[in-house]
Amino acid sequence: MGEPHTFHPTLLREYDIRGIVGTTLTTADARAVGRAFGTMIVRKGGTTACIGYDGRHSSPELEEALVDGLVSTGLRVTRIGLGPTPMLYFATRDREADGGIMITGSHNPPEYNGIKMMLGKGPVYGAMIQELGAIAAAGDYATGAGSAERVDVQDAYVARLLKDYDGVRDLKIAWDAGNGATGEILRRLTATLPGEHILLFDAIDGDFPNHHPDPTVEKNLVDLKKAVAEHGCDIGIGFDGDGDRIGAIDHLGRVVWGDQLVAIYAADVLKSHPGATIIADVKASQTLFDEIARLGGQPLMWKTGHSLLKAKMAETGSPLAGEMSGHIFFADKWYGFDDALYCAVRLIGQVSRSGGPLAALRDRLPEVINTPETRFQADEERKFQVVREVKERLKAEGAQVNDIDGVRVQTPDGWWLLRASNTQDVLVARAESSTQDGLERLKSMVVAQLEASGLEAPSFENGGNAAH
Repeated sequence: MGEPHTFHPTLLREYDIRGIVGTTLTTADARAVGRAFGTMIVRKGGTTACIGYDGRHSSPELEEALVDGLVSTGLRVTRIGLGPTPMLYFATRDREADGGIMITGSHNPPEYNGIKMMLGKGPVYGAMIQELGAIAAAGDYATGAGSAERVDVQDAYVARLLKDYDGVRDLKIAWDAGNGATGEILRRLTATLPGEHILLFDAIDGDFPNHHPDPTVEKNLVDLKKAVAEHGCDIGIGFDGDGDRIGAIDHLGRVVWGDQLVAIYAADVLKSHPGATIIADVKASQTLFDEIARLGGQPLMWKTGHSLLKAKMAETGSPLAGEMSGHIFFADKWYGFDDALYCAVRLIGQVSRSGGPLAALRDRLPEVINTPETRFQADEERKFQVVREVKERLKAEGAQVNDIDGVRVQTPDGWWLLRASNTQDVLVARAESSTQDGLERLKSMVVAQLEASGLEAPSFENGGNAAH
């Protein structure tokens, strides 16, 4: 038995551990996570773990504390150092370690940090994260004489990324690392990758001095769009803070959103996996599900959340899955985890082989008009209750409802979605139609449902006419 430790109530989230450094997340918390997670690995018969960290200022000291905790449980710990989250996933799979821990605040503001974990080949989320909290609260830790060693996996990781590059003509590519953890790997990757490469903000800097490292928000892509235009690039690629989410720009400066990328990849993957199941989250455009079916695949709509999609992929044997948020997972030739650098290599290869620009692949999809995700406050208890009330009313009316994650309602005008966020005290709404009038009708349906549940409806903004 060890010293019991209680985490701040906001620290243990659905998919990871995340908090404000020095306030809700301290080195004592990191040590306790190491002891508790190490205990979970040991009790499952494991003996080894890999650990890595991102470019935030607080990451090295949190890593030290976590290593202490892991070693105290008797594990042999491999420290891979600074790099993107998928490099840690790669090291854990490549070295067949029993667990993996990444210290990262992903795309959160600089004062945040967090921890993502994998046990065996799968993600740690939901009840497993709560179990970690219970082990720490009881001080019920395994103990043993563990050890730690530093290992550089960067060259092995870059070589594995390059192995699946299958392009036939050189492209000119602008890259925006957003001062996140991908910078060094990106330099090594582009030094060998064919074509001409323009690198933006590849210096790793936890203050993110140029723009917020989230490529799924259009205002963070301004510099990338400018570089694509100035240099006459074929394509622009952006990464989030820890390199597990991708953003892309075509040569016309248009954003190619997460669900559009999945549709583009699906055309390639279904050639070698005919009839396979391709998974996307409930926020994805109907054009993606239609395109998967058109290509002969089985579209599967699933819950939003990278851990949930990974688990569903493993269960269905799906070769490809993706979310609106830019988490895209290849199990075709790859390991089934979300790796934006790998996604970039596959995208460049596919565009290179297509004979045309990325824009042509994007424009195969029908144009739709949609709203961005509209978020609005609803307290933790009430948000799930509102979704239940809406679902009951819709079912009573005989509406066509998919309730896998909130409610997604299909009408002749298109669809609308209302779901409770797993990570914030908000409800999320979205609507998509082929016409502006149709979109207005869908938006008023959402508003009417919210008002029927006594909530003040959000003011919807319209997105562009891309699936967004």
